[in-house]
Amino acid sequence: MKSLSMLDVHVLYTEGCANTDRTVQQVQDVARGLGIAVRVHRVLVTRQDQANELRFLGSPTVQINGQDIDPAARSASGFGFT
Repeated sequence: MKSLSMLDVHVLYTEGCANTDRTVQQVQDVARGLGIAVRVHRVLVTRQDQANELRFLGSPTVQINGQDIDPAARSASGFGFT
């Protein structure tokens, strides 16, 4: 089954994150397995204000169309680098 539209997936990460490449690959593998078209964007988070704006919870954070893939994280408010 093919998707009719492309999903935007953002992988938010900090410099030196050892899991970023693996996470991007997993997103691509899962999407391919489900027949979903995705466009993966790597977003380097470097500042606290950026972390707040992007709702960055830790490296890496995966968001689909602007929403965290973890439903529990959607109500979180402790954004940043800790």
